[in-house]
Parts: sequence; C-alpha cells; structure tokens
Amino acid sequence: MSISASKQKSLAVTGLLFGAVAWGSVWYPYRILAEAGLPGIQSNLAVYIVALLLGCLMFGRQLWRERAFSWLALSMGLAAGWSNVGYILAVLQGEVMRILLLFYLSPLWTVLLSHFLLDERSDKKELMVMVMSVCGMLVMLWQGFDNLPIPQSGAEWLALSAGFTFALSNVLVRRATHLSVPTKSFWTWVGVCVICLSFLSIEASPWPAMLKLVSVNWELVLAVGACLFSLTLAVQFGVTHIAVNRAAIIFMFELVVGAITSYFLAGEVMSAREWIGGTMIICAALFEANRASQ
Repeated sequence: MSISASKQKSLAVTGLLFGAVAWGSVWYPYRILAEAGLPGIQSNLAVYIVALLLGCLMFGRQLWRERAFSWLALSMGLAAGWSNVGYILAVLQGEVMRILLLFYLSPLWTVLLSHFLLDERSDKKELMVMVMSVCGMLVMLWQGFDNLPIPQSGAEWLALSAGFTFALSNVLVRRATHLSVPTKSFWTWVGVCVICLSFLSIEASPWPAMLKLVSVNWELVLAVGACLFSLTLAVQFGVTHIAVNRAAIIFMFELVVGAITSYFLAGEVMSAREWIGGTMIICAALFEANRASQ
C-alpha cells in the first residue's frame, strides 16, 4: 500500500470518527437554541443555510462545472435531508439514547431497500439481522401486555423514519458513484433546506422565532453551521474511501458518545430493559457490518 493511500484511509477513518462524535453530541447546541426560542425546524434551516453558503463559497466553481443534477441526486439529497431533520427533531423531543438506538435500526432498512432497489437477494444471515433488529426494538419498546410494543411518541416515530431515510440515502449513494464528495455534500445541504422550508410553508407564523435570537445565539448558529459543513464533507469523504462495512462499525461510536453526553448533559439514564433491546439492535448492526466484509 502506498503512503498516499495509507494517509487517505487514515483521513477517511478520522472523518468518520469526527462524524460519529459530532452526531452523538450535536443535539445539545440544538437544545440550547430551542430554549432560546428557536424551534428545531428554524434552527436546522439556519445552520444548514450557513453550511450551504460555505459550500457554495468553497466549491462554487466545481459545482458549476459539474452541474450534476439528476433525479438520483435529488432523491439522495431529499432522503439525507429528511434523515437529518428527523434525527434533530427527535433528539430535541425525546430521550437521546432511545432515539439513537431506534435510528440504528437502519441495517434492517438497508437489507430491505437493497433487495428492492439494488436487486440484492437476502440470504439467511440477512434475515437473521432483520429478526434480531425487530426483536431488539420490541424489547426496548415493551410497555406491558396492554400496549403494543410500538413507538410511543412522535419523537420515536421520527427516529424510525430518520433511520429509514438514512439507509435509503446510503443505498442511493451506492448508485451515485459518478458524483464527487462536494457534490454529494451539496445535495445533502440542499435536501435539508428543502425539507425545512416544506415544514415552514405549512406553519401559520414560522419566522418570528428567528427574530428572537440574541447575538450569542447567532454565533452558535454560525458555529453549528460550520461544524455541519465540515461534518458532511468528512462523512462523505469517509464513506467514499472506506468500505461500507467498516464505516458502519465506526459510526457505532456515535452510540457511545450519545450515552456519555446524554448522561452528563441531560441526566438521562436508560432502564435495563432498554439496554437489553438496544444491545440486540447494536449486535444486529455489527453482525451485518461483519457479514458484508466476508
């Protein structure tokens, strides 16, 4: 292996670890913005406008030269957009670790989507991943015999949908091999902004909250926007240069970061039953990642 290739892989791993750490802790500045009077949709739109503007400033010529519009690129961007928006809204409303664990049902959705969109046949091991994921979810959501083990809040439904669209965006990325890292990132930023604007278009008075921010909060918006700009590029670079199975394992570090930050910053503690169900979901994700490497 050449030195340049080795450095490339090291940078890719670093980028994925940065993404895992950032996504496991980014819920906290969003909660600060929400407490300051800026709801999740408005704050998400504000920070991704910052990311989009930074992207256009840094990669404008390349993006104009490629002009890589296609329905595939748009679909990938909208799927990534909903995944980002759904995840942020979920962690603002629900318990961080429950949201993360429900989000990480994505291997289940990946198996199903790969079967229908990529014509990849499911084998017995993939079916075992699906069963393990579903059983983990049922254990975690179990509320007794009187209630069905399904998500009990809007935040949990958002987490499920965000995990599904995360898997969908990854499947679409597999097909979009002709797109560069800046272009993939650009469509992610556009997708988030489009989803946020769609939400705001049906609200009665969406913009007054934007005017309530004091200067320190706008500084936080700029800081989070710059972080998400770097995060998107780092993750896209990592996924491009690291095998999908290795990337999936590295991303699991987000759960560790989420457990630590939610405990120390929000005082959230999961029950033993939730940990058992969550462990089953994690094992299913790791098993799928290991299976893909064989």
